[in-house]
Amino acid sequence: MSAAKRKREVQVNFRVSPEELALIEQKMSQLGTVNREAYLRKMALDGYVVKLDLPELKELVSLMRYSSNNLNQLTRKVHETGRVYDADLEDISQRQEQLWDGVQKILAQLSKLS
Repeated sequence: MSAAKRKREVQVNFRVSPEELALIEQKMSQLGTVNREAYLRKMALDGYVVKLDLPELKELVSLMRYSSNNLNQLTRKVHETGRVYDADLEDISQRQEQLWDGVQKILAQLSKLS
């Protein structure tokens, strides 16, 4: 790409020690990024980079899908039979409690970031 077409035309250079470079590379690795220029630009502009690794979020999404599927099945059954069964309602209630527990765990972890 020619210099005339670049969005960023000003180059900034600075020196670091081998130890500092190792720390920068370690932090980049922890974030899963390999583009040093983008990483350093982001750090210089924003002061921090946060990568959220919340396995609870993946579990929560899975529970939501499962709960949605159960609710759809129950809705179809009610339309076909005109009846609602206590066991079905209890299952949905338990799934909702699991979802709320997952949300509370995630919110607790996010509150630690501030």
